[in-house]
Amino acid sequence: MVCGRGLTWIKPSFLWIMYRCGWGTKAGQETVVAVEIARDGFEWALRNACMSSYVRGLHSDRGAWQRELKRAPARVQWDPERDLRLRPLPYRSLQLGLSGEAARRYADEWTVSISDVTPLAHEIHALVGDGDLDSAARLLPQERPYPAGDELTAHLRP
Repeated sequence: MVCGRGLTWIKPSFLWIMYRCGWGTKAGQETVVAVEIARDGFEWALRNACMSSYVRGLHSDRGAWQRELKRAPARVQWDPERDLRLRPLPYRSLQLGLSGEAARRYADEWTVSISDVTPLAHEIHALVGDGDLDSAARLLPQERPYPAGDELTAHLRP
């Protein structure tokens, strides 16, 4: 999770977070936490989200997108996924920004657990630095594509 511009960001990809926080070494980002949230909360946020930027063809015009953005309690952007060396991959991962009602629900209702994964980030980073990518890959948290149907994401795909 990364906070900024009044938004709380959910970044479901471990390696994307490592890219963002520099393996827990960037100033102000030395602690890395994994936040487990309830599926119904995540899906509520997706259903009530809009794209974080205007997409021609997805929005009728820029004004309509701006109105949607103002009222939406969540926003989505798609950023390149990362490999163990934090290089961009040819596919994207969802980033979900929460504000207002969504941020309150996230903090008060949806959060199931919070765990410090800083030691894991440092361990994997050390292995990558030593060139032992196989050992590093074995330590990565297991991630699977989220089974979101079109009813949850059709309005969020360019």
